[in-house]
Amino acid sequence: MTPNDKHAEVLRAVRAAGPVIDPPAAKALYAPLLADMARGAEPVRDIVYGADERHSLDMYPAVGATGPAPVVVFLHGGGFIRGDKADRGPVGHYFSRHGVLAVLPNYRLGPKHRWPAGAEDVSAVLAWARANVGAYGGNPDHIVLAGESAGAAHVAAATLVKRFHPAEGLKIAGAFLASGVYNAALEFLARAQLGIATPDPRNEAYFGTDFASYRAMSTVELIDAAPFPLAITYAELDPVQMQVQAGELFARLVTRHGFQPRIGVIANHNHLSQVCAINSGDDALAAPLLAFVRDSRMKTP
Repeated sequence: MTPNDKHAEVLRAVRAAGPVIDPPAAKALYAPLLADMARGAEPVRDIVYGADERHSLDMYPAVGATGPAPVVVFLHGGGFIRGDKADRGPVGHYFSRHGVLAVLPNYRLGPKHRWPAGAEDVSAVLAWARANVGAYGGNPDHIVLAGESAGAAHVAAATLVKRFHPAEGLKIAGAFLASGVYNAALEFLARAQLGIATPDPRNEAYFGTDFASYRAMSTVELIDAAPFPLAITYAELDPVQMQVQAGELFARLVTRHGFQPRIGVIANHNHLSQVCAINSGDDALAAPLLAFVRDSRMKTP
């Protein structure tokens, strides 16, 4: 079977499964393809960036860079309650072998840590990156923050809400949000329509059960940052709530806040397969993310 045949077979399985979120199944589906792919530089593992046991990151040096390399900080998903940077090793290797320094952090999880712990951790990682990536060959003035699912939710809050910015200011080249959660109040009020369980194991673990306060924790209601380069994507086979929230975030940013974000659909993929495919030879998400990282530039005053 040729590599193209293998990819086609995997995508048929993804489409047959539909809009599901099944981490073990997605991981098993892509394991054979990832096993055959090239790797980048070996990472420097478990660098500490804060006081909590989850405050550690892996750093994948850029291969072949002739000067300070662009940097991507990529936050894993996991529904606010699970996930680990090691699960996204292929993402680190993909960027490393394409000449981008990749920082993959862990962050605090619910229910032990509630909102806004994730946004605070993104801010701490960004401060660490600006202070330290230069020592590893990265360009501190060319940092893109990216995240998937819960990671995208945390990146969105950390960048679009000024109170979560580092003390020195945001100072990023851009942010890339893949299939995130941006409106906790909407998800609570439309659980039946969106197919969200009650009780909700992910949102209630992170946002709590004081549902009257959900609007005050919803990123779309808190946006006050000045425009910066931003991309919003969702998967063709994402659960409907991710599709709705991507559209809502895009619309609010354009009509109320002066942003001109990119928006795109990752064809033929579901919530998890789009990320599991990175470095497998399927660049449905990897290619637009890499292009965004390379093209984005930090605005200067």
